[in-house]
Amino acid sequence: MTTSQKVQDWFMPLSAGRKTLGDAQRELSAIGLKQSDIPFIVQLVENPAYDVPGIELFHGATDLAAHDRLHIILGRGLLPKDEAFVIGFTMGSSNRVSTTEERLYAFFAKHLYPRAYRFNDADVQVFRDAVHLGFVSDCVSLSTADLASFDAAPLGEVRLALGIEEDLLRAYYAIERRRYPDSAESQRLLD
Repeated sequence: MTTSQKVQDWFMPLSAGRKTLGDAQRELSAIGLKQSDIPFIVQLVENPAYDVPGIELFHGATDLAAHDRLHIILGRGLLPKDEAFVIGFTMGSSNRVSTTEERLYAFFAKHLYPRAYRFNDADVQVFRDAVHLGFVSDCVSLSTADLASFDAAPLGEVRLALGIEEDLLRAYYAIERRRYPDSAESQRLLD
């Protein structure tokens, strides 16, 4: 199976709440994506290692290891709407994202990212929804949480410890599923 097919197929549903974060992380790591595989402009925008001291371009930036764990914790795969949701929810959970910042990130993701990473209009809408969902959630700021410390814990317990409301995610995922009937990533969310 090619890496591209593995990326298309990989998914850890919310229903896998008994699997540990570490086990799920190892499954995701088997796909073989590394930080160096991510285009520089994407790293520049999304990875805190590229922040200028005293200036945080986008709230909620994480390194690849934390970002991968967030895909698992939030019950998302690796396709465009999954990326849009994970980035948006993480940014929103910081409770510091302005409308200008949200629009600027959407502009980067839609117009400046390399084609394979670019968001379409529907992806941008999922991103914006996720920013708002992360903001209204009572979860901790996900970009500052020590996610690796939860590797031995089952995913359901990890979500609980972080304050992520699974019922909130399920309610939004049901809406996303109805909104995008032709989207593979949206249709599998509640499996």
